[in-house]
Amino acid sequence: MTRLLIVDDSALMRKLLEELFRAEQDFEIRLARSGAEALALIEQFDPHVVTLDVQMPGMDGLTCLSRIMIEAPRPVVMISSLTAEGADATLEAIELGAVDFVAKPHGAVSLHLDRLRPLLVEKVRGAARARIRRTLRLTERIRHQFRDAGIRPPRPRTHPNKSGDQAGLILVGTSTGGPAALDIVLPWLPSELPWPIVIAQHMPAAFTGPLARRLNRQCALDVVEVTGPMPLRPGTVYIGRGDADLILTSRSGSLVAMPAPALADYPWHPSVERLVTSALDECDASKLIGVLMTGMGRDGANAMTQLRKRGGRTIAEAESSAVVWGMPGELVRLGGADYVRPVDDIAPTILELVADHAVR
Repeated sequence: MTRLLIVDDSALMRKLLEELFRAEQDFEIRLARSGAEALALIEQFDPHVVTLDVQMPGMDGLTCLSRIMIEAPRPVVMISSLTAEGADATLEAIELGAVDFVAKPHGAVSLHLDRLRPLLVEKVRGAARARIRRTLRLTERIRHQFRDAGIRPPRPRTHPNKSGDQAGLILVGTSTGGPAALDIVLPWLPSELPWPIVIAQHMPAAFTGPLARRLNRQCALDVVEVTGPMPLRPGTVYIGRGDADLILTSRSGSLVAMPAPALADYPWHPSVERLVTSALDECDASKLIGVLMTGMGRDGANAMTQLRKRGGRTIAEAESSAVVWGMPGELVRLGGADYVRPVDDIAPTILELVADHAVR
């Protein structure tokens, strides 16, 4: 049995979530109405996983999460509202160590929650298996390690080449734990990086814009959300808009990233598989680098395996650092990974591959 603690100040939400997980018959459940009550129950009940409301009176979700991560680290799934404030708080929660999040339904809550049942159960079960000890405050720990060594991320935004000509393209796929992984990888790439980066991160549409803006503040590279057709430029990171797919196409001789309606053939969105497939249709595979990082499932593994077979290079995040080693693990299992690297070694590996391509 998986021990689950549900923390929410709403009696209705507690009741509905309890009924939803009890119906699965493999959860032992306790309920908490506040952050203070949650901390006491964690000590008594020792849950395998916690669902935690972001916005609560008194001790809010972020404060409670910080206490959990310091005092009794364990997987936490945040329950967040689909508002700008809720999105920002959720991304902060991911940085603090939350494994994943689910957007809180609005309107007829019971009806919407029933539709979310498969996703909720999948995320909570996946979180219960997450490697919380290795990933706990990983971003913060790595930043301190670099700071202690006297190293700083590259900050100047010089962008000497914005002509639109690029030697290659970097394709990144992430899901559960992805925002924290991107928070580690992207700030260590210099503004002069000659290859654009295109990212498919599984997320609702309300969250990808705030994610792009947050990363843009932290990176030397420009980070933008793809809300319409955008020609690819060096020194820029393109993040696919949530609840849609992200594809590449050619227009007037230039490579363009654009959103596309989600297709039922691809179960996760933005789809890594569809992004990489579209890149293979438009580009010489030898000019592509594929990076598959933490996430449940197998999205992107098949397409990135094809990318490698056609002459491209691929990097899979190592099991030692991945919150969930589903997607990168599948790439390794298929024999599609040229390199298997912990998250803090992925940026240096990208830079080495770009440099190697430049001297060919």
